[in-house]
Amino acid sequence: MFDKILIANRGEIALRVIRACREMGIQSVAVHSTADADAMHVRMADESVCIGPPSSASSYLSMPAIISACEITGAQAIHPGYGFLSENATFVQMLEDHGITFIGPRAEHIRIMGDKITAKETAKSLGIPVVPGSEGGGVPDVAAAKKIGAEIGYPVIVKATAGGGGRGMKVAKDEAALESAFRTARAEAKAAFGNDEVYIEKYLERPRHIEIQVFGDGKGRAVHLGERDCSLQRRHQKVLEEAPGPAITPEERARIGKICADAVGELGYAGAGTIEFLYEDGEFYFIEMNTRLQVEHPVTEAVYDVDLVRQQIMVAAGQEMEFRQEDLTPRGHAIEVRINAEKIPGFSPSPGRITQFHAPGGLGVRIDSALYDGYRIPPYYDSLIGKLIVHGRDRPEAIARLSRALGELIVDGVDTTVPLFDDLLQEPDIQSGNYSIHWLERWLERRYG
Repeated sequence: MFDKILIANRGEIALRVIRACREMGIQSVAVHSTADADAMHVRMADESVCIGPPSSASSYLSMPAIISACEITGAQAIHPGYGFLSENATFVQMLEDHGITFIGPRAEHIRIMGDKITAKETAKSLGIPVVPGSEGGGVPDVAAAKKIGAEIGYPVIVKATAGGGGRGMKVAKDEAALESAFRTARAEAKAAFGNDEVYIEKYLERPRHIEIQVFGDGKGRAVHLGERDCSLQRRHQKVLEEAPGPAITPEERARIGKICADAVGELGYAGAGTIEFLYEDGEFYFIEMNTRLQVEHPVTEAVYDVDLVRQQIMVAAGQEMEFRQEDLTPRGHAIEVRINAEKIPGFSPSPGRITQFHAPGGLGVRIDSALYDGYRIPPYYDSLIGKLIVHGRDRPEAIARLSRALGELIVDGVDTTVPLFDDLLQEPDIQSGNYSIHWLERWLERRYG
């Protein structure tokens, strides 16, 4: 086992890893920008190293600075959290060259799943169901796009092969709209990713976003830990996640879970990963695989009573996973809401000083946050400031517990998205679980115009 781990991240996820290290008797090293000198993850870690100015490019994305921090402190491994360098194959290769262990999958698996076309082809070859669409490389021109549209039927969606966060994605409801969608998606992809390659898929009208949590030991053994429903989204960004999915039957869970576990086992995948699907009318369609820990991993931890970060560390150190598939049975229901420092209804960032912070408590309540009284939220990073997770015996109890916990949560000094969740929990569709990936944006449009 490692003696010391460096966490190449900030905020609540850095705290999450530090806590796992402490329970395992491992020393932790925090890295931080000058803007995060007073951050909670810096205070909580055993050691800390300043790696640059506020800009992410000069600090949390600076590979030489992070590797230097490892060498200075003697850290043997790096946990990347999520975001930043967590899915950067070049970084993983650099760590290997320096004799530092990356707590995550191998560089080759990150590369395979980082390109959406290669990922789709790989998924298909492993028996994972995929959305009908263009085959092989990117679609070269409008004429080819129209041919594909005619073959698979409208509506279709044009997507950047290097996409993420909803950028480089455009829907065309018919052939007349396809030319504009194609050109716009390519332009957005070029601007956002430096790569204008796009592909085309069938656009599903009312799908849910279902993701399967998988975990592999890197030696051919892998398991799944059920699904999360992440359908409540705004501009392709998740807002609320729950497990189990309210629309998924135990039989469907077992079927798609086994397909995913078998696939990552065949790949020889190591650590935590998530295979994301669109789900409609009983069918699953592969979107992508995230080769890292997800923001919403706590709902799976609650339902399966497993510490995913601990397992990541153990597998990276060459040890065995502490469970087999037959040990993993979902228990109760869990929901997570993402608390962002944003002003409703425009969702504009709201950085500033926290004048008062009070975390909710009680049975089945967990909050992952790096806030404290007097903390100043910097304007340089993502607006996520906390995650409120609740667990109950069933979905109605989890909803009631979430409503109660939201009422206890106090974050003064900045605007937050807490009022959004207070309103959402009153909606019959949310209470019944009858929603799709388009539900939230339509609700916001009706409510705020």
